[in-house]
Amino acid sequence: MDKEETCQYLTEQHIPYEVTEHKSVFHMGELDPAKLPYPDWLAKNLLIRDDKKRNYFLITVKGEKRVDLKTFRREYGLRPLCFASAADLQAILSLTPGSVTPLGILNDREHRVHFLMDEEFAGHKIGIHPNDNTATVWLQADDLLELIRKQGDEAGLIRI
Repeated sequence: MDKEETCQYLTEQHIPYEVTEHKSVFHMGELDPAKLPYPDWLAKNLLIRDDKKRNYFLITVKGEKRVDLKTFRREYGLRPLCFASAADLQAILSLTPGSVTPLGILNDREHRVHFLMDEEFAGHKIGIHPNDNTATVWLQADDLLELIRKQGDEAGLIRI
């Protein structure tokens, strides 16, 4: 799904959302928080995998947080982890670098990616790309979790 299809899908699913259009951004530092309606609820998204490409995780955290992959690996009993390649990102989620978003999981037909969202978002808004890095979609984080679960994918909360 591209940006328009993603927004149409949210509408069809009766999920309320707002869209903020902006220039193309490839990392958090390129966004101007002053021009965003809810800068405190902006998400950073990381697609990681184990060294055997058996397990993929999309971890979504509040923008200022860092994810310690060694701690994550130990807590989940995983093999060594690294960031997924651009080729993996395209093949699995149909996304390009800079456009990583939980909404990309809607493109994961094989349900390979496990979604983990920072528990601080629960009960609040979340700002994520709509499968395109030229906009941010604002919706309730709980609606996002439910949407991904309804799709048949694993989705849960994580303490970062």
